[in-house]
Amino acid sequence: MPGAYWIAHVTVLDAEAYGRYAELAGPAIAKAGGKFLARGSRYVQLEGTDRARNVLAWFPSLEAAEACYRGAEYQAALAHAKGASERDLVIVEAIE
Repeated sequence: MPGAYWIAHVTVLDAEAYGRYAELAGPAIAKAGGKFLARGSRYVQLEGTDRARNVLAWFPSLEAAEACYRGAEYQAALAHAKGASERDLVIVEAIE
């Protein structure tokens, strides 16, 4: 199975609260089989809305990534990001 990519583009508005999100989100993502491929790395914005923080994580499947997002552990983490960030998040199934 090719897996899936969790792609997030984030503008952090409250670094302290977003830090609490990150502390909890990492373990929740790892528990679901997710692995970070890029997180806050250098980037070049070519089109669309520029967000200073970009995150790419790989999951074993689209279903695993979605289950992680909807799971209690990640939702507890996400509560800290709400109001502390502006985010766009999409899960894309890999093709091979």
